[in-house]
Parts: sequence; structure tokens; C-alpha cells
Amino acid sequence: MENYRYLLVDETVLPPVFSGVIQAKMLLASGKAKNATEATRMAGISRSAFYKYADRVFQYNGYDRGKTVTINASLADRVGVLSALIGALSQLGANILTMNQDLPADGSATVAISVRCDRMELSPEEMIERVRQVDGVLSAKFYTI
Repeated sequence: MENYRYLLVDETVLPPVFSGVIQAKMLLASGKAKNATEATRMAGISRSAFYKYADRVFQYNGYDRGKTVTINASLADRVGVLSALIGALSQLGANILTMNQDLPADGSATVAISVRCDRMELSPEEMIERVRQVDGVLSAKFYTI
């Protein structure tokens, strides 16, 4: 098994192909490019360079650190409670990254929702208070990542 060392390097000191790989990956992820051939053409790099580096070059999103919150909540086992919770998070400006809900037992189900809060005007504490007010949310707490 290989041991990898990761470096955080200013993009301006790297050959332009690495920025092109990032751009091509973003074009594919956003759907602006239908396939790797189109993405590499739009990014101005060769397909061989893209395939050589695609699994090794990533964009660092350090600005997200501390802006991701995981909410653990207990929800009443009723139709629409999870939907109402998701709607409330959306109205608050939270961007849902992941969600996992357990099967209901004894009239409630637990759910873990990770959200990015960088565009919210509320603090995580204020957000969790709003979450607790959603009809059917029995309890809720959060953890900052």
C-alpha cells in the first residue's frame, strides 16, 4: 500500500495543467460539460493530462472549515416531518450535504443531517433553536465540523 503525502500549494506556482484539471472536473460536476472530452476541450487541457491527474488533484476548500454542522434530531414518526425539517433548513439558507435517517422505532426516528452554513445569517445555535420549533421535531442538537 502506498503512503501518500499531501501538500497545500499556491496555485500560481503550479503548471497550468493542474488548474485545467480542476476546471474540467468542475465542468463535469456542474453538467456544463457532457463528458471528459468536452470538459478537457473547454478547460484547454489534453484528455491524457486530465486522466493522469484527475484522481490526484483536488481543490482545497479551507474556507468551509467550521462552516459545516451536523444536526442530530429525533423526529416523530409522522408523514411530512422530515420534509418540514428540510424545508426549514432551506429557508434558513443551509445547504444540505448529507442526510441519513434510521428506521422508526417506538414512534420516532433519528436523522443526521450535515449542512453547510456559510451563507446563513444565523449562528448554529440560532439555527438549532429554529429546527427545534419545527412541528414533529422531538429533540435536536448539533456538532460543528
